[in-house]
Amino acid sequence: MQKTSDINVVETRALPSPAALLAELPKTEAQAEFVTRARRDIHRLVFTDDKRFLLIIGPCSIHDLVAGREYARRLATIAREVSDRVMIVMRVYFEKPRTTVGWKGLIMDPHLDGSHDIAAGLRLGRSFLRDVLDLGLPTATEFLDPITPQYVADLVCWGAIGARTTESQTHRQMASGLSMPLGFKNSTDGTFTAAINAIKAASQPQTFLGINLDGAASAIVTRGNPDCHVVLRGGSSGPNYSPAHVAQTEQLLAKSGLPKTILVDCSHDNSAKQPERQPEVMRELLAQITAGNASIMGAMVESNLGAGNQPFPQPRDKLRPGVSITDGCIDWPTTEKLVREIHTALAPRFTAR
Repeated sequence: MQKTSDINVVETRALPSPAALLAELPKTEAQAEFVTRARRDIHRLVFTDDKRFLLIIGPCSIHDLVAGREYARRLATIAREVSDRVMIVMRVYFEKPRTTVGWKGLIMDPHLDGSHDIAAGLRLGRSFLRDVLDLGLPTATEFLDPITPQYVADLVCWGAIGARTTESQTHRQMASGLSMPLGFKNSTDGTFTAAINAIKAASQPQTFLGINLDGAASAIVTRGNPDCHVVLRGGSSGPNYSPAHVAQTEQLLAKSGLPKTILVDCSHDNSAKQPERQPEVMRELLAQITAGNASIMGAMVESNLGAGNQPFPQPRDKLRPGVSITDGCIDWPTTEKLVREIHTALAPRFTAR
């Protein structure tokens, strides 16, 4: 009989079931309590009158676990210093969407050699999340593949749906079942409508195809995720964090019956893809907050031990430790200075009566 399926499939590799991996690398009771508490705190910052600022900061992607742990240790120290006004959540991004081709993240290619050892990637990712939580740092990641959350989502405190997938029905359905607060980024053209529609869709009950913890194909039925919000990241038309853009977003949210709550990504098109401009974007946001804006509740910054990024692929032993192989980042001294600047700038918010 003529073959009509899997014509272009070269190999099918079995993976451990989510239940097997969770049993192999279980979360501790302390980690579970911390994740629950962090999610609750993030909800308060996003949706209530909690005056603290949500700062989601860290490497564009995790590829060097040693450098990643060193970054997390440093971030945990300063997070404790500023916790009265700023809640710091570390970017722990394992999946990277590509416009065409390229390295797709630690889960998909953990050895950085094109071997795509996904089983090892899932183990390394889950282990790294546990390490970060043990430092007292909440975790943030972007959910790209709809299967991945079954393996790692129990260790994630805040999630994101990226600009390329905000319009995807698959990702809106997935988001409806996720257990943490979650930000939808605006479309790559810089418009907000798709993200607002995504929030509305993800807040509703959904039924979709997925896998259960045993890895069996299943119909997943959700109650809807009430903790979704918009993330402004700029677009092909330029930045979209100005007072006019923020006001427009507020109007669209209000018109849709959604809370006027906005997180701004200081990277990507909001900084013209120039990572060194992220502090400048942050200062403009702080100026809006100082002037009385109440809808900007947080920001995202791409930061690493070293500045910029480095070409990849290249031999792993040639890579500079702590320097991104995806989007460029600000370095640690700049990060430390910026976090303290944010903390100082927010003082009037806590002294005003």
